Amino acid sequence: MTLDSPAAPSTPADTPSPRRQITIRRPDDWHIHLRDGEILRKVLPLTAMQFARGIVMPNLSPPVTTVEAALAYRARILAALPAGADFVPLMTCYLTDTTTPEEIERGFSERAWIAAKLYPAGATTNAHHGVTDLNRLAPVLERMERIGMPLLTHGESTDPTVDIFDREARFMEESLVPLLARHQGLKIVAEHVTTAEALDVVRAHAPRMGATITPHHLMINRSAMFQGGLRPHHYCLPVAKREHHRLALRKAATGGETCFFLGTDTAPHPRRAKEAACGCAGIFHGAIALQCYAQVFAEEGALDRLEAFAAFNGARFHGLAPNEGSVTLAELPADPPQPLDLGEDEIVVFREGETLPWSILR
Repeated sequence: MTLDSPAAPSTPADTPSPRRQITIRRPDDWHIHLRDGEILRKVLPLTAMQFARGIVMPNLSPPVTTVEAALAYRARILAALPAGADFVPLMTCYLTDTTTPEEIERGFSERAWIAAKLYPAGATTNAHHGVTDLNRLAPVLERMERIGMPLLTHGESTDPTVDIFDREARFMEESLVPLLARHQGLKIVAEHVTTAEALDVVRAHAPRMGATITPHHLMINRSAMFQGGLRPHHYCLPVAKREHHRLALRKAATGGETCFFLGTDTAPHPRRAKEAACGCAGIFHGAIALQCYAQVFAEEGALDRLEAFAAFNGARFHGLAPNEGSVTLAELPADPPQPLDLGEDEIVVFREGETLPWSILR
């Protein structure tokens, strides 16, 4: 990593000199939704511009529950890559009540997938095929524990009596902590954590446990969904929480703790699906995720820790080598994000209409 101020001489003559500039190892995104079909073809190039690898979520319709489905989905992703792009999709298995240990191990040994995803049934988009009872998964989790295959969790209670702002903390207390006790060799990633309580659970069980932190949960709290009216493009699951949780997340991401790493949870939905009577959950970052992270780390005085969070911690947890190559970010104003054209619809990008303080340089 290199951290420079002022800018390198290669900055174009008609561009203002940045106050700060940082070059880091090429990062990975340990939590992405790429969808399929036309949306896949539209959003994949934006991820590939920023990240060398990404863990791809399996909640398609139908979900990716078999080795054959994972291999076919990976082939569609690779076919959609722009010419010259070297992005590597890392596939996952969608766990259901009927998942077998044999299928899990076959996919892991054949490198069809590197992890399994736990969606409590009904917890989020396309999660209705998910797990209804964690006890049914015991044989699968025992096999994953034995072969060293990580479990990725969408950590929210689906009990309808639990307040939506308490769902993550309740899942940690009632489901995840007991699961950790029952399977003491199982590696687990708590994805898109949103609360101080979840951070404490991760810290208590590191290094066999890690967590991904999204850019939006670092930048907005729950009030953002209601400022000036209902803001559907700030609605995600798990929902953003109170301000003290946001501040705890920023401290965790920028504090140098190796159990926390980058995972955008970028989740594209057409505008009509978001701005609906029952709108979809998900925030799409497009090509601006790295710029958002850079802004947060700069605001926290921790730019020197961005590289580890973005390029090393997640790779280490998953037993992979860091990427070759580098990415340079500079404190230069970037144009406001524009919606992604889908022909008859569009996908709204996080921070639409805002001038971003950081830019990606090549």
